[in-house]
Amino acid sequence: MRVAVLNGVNLNMLGLRDPAHYGTLTLPELDAQVRDAAAGLGIDVAISQTNIEGEYIEQIQRARGTVDGLVLNPGAWTHYAWAIHDALEAAAVPAVEVHLSDVGAREPWRRQSVIGGLCIATVAGKGPAGYADALVKLREHNETDAS
Repeated sequence: MRVAVLNGVNLNMLGLRDPAHYGTLTLPELDAQVRDAAAGLGIDVAISQTNIEGEYIEQIQRARGTVDGLVLNPGAWTHYAWAIHDALEAAAVPAVEVHLSDVGAREPWRRQSVIGGLCIATVAGKGPAGYADALVKLREHNETDAS
């Protein structure tokens, strides 16, 4: 199983951003945890991060036919980037939306997700462990689809 983990805007600032919401882990440390979790699940994972919305969209578009699933943390784009929604819809790849913080308990504008309705699940508020949960959800989804 191949999964692309796509981290979006400002996630390169992990470790510097508000630790009450995002913890103290840096992005390279998070990436290492995701790689370890993926290896333990027998998943081949590719991880990327960009602050450029067009690059994020291109990565989603390239996922069609090349990966079995996506783990998406678009950051703030989650709440307004309809172009990301449209790219995900066209790619037609199973995806899990992930957020380190509990976006449902934060500011009202963070409670809307433009991609949530296209994803097989959303994992929020579990910190870095949410990425491992997302990988498990994708594996279970693909195993169910294969049978």
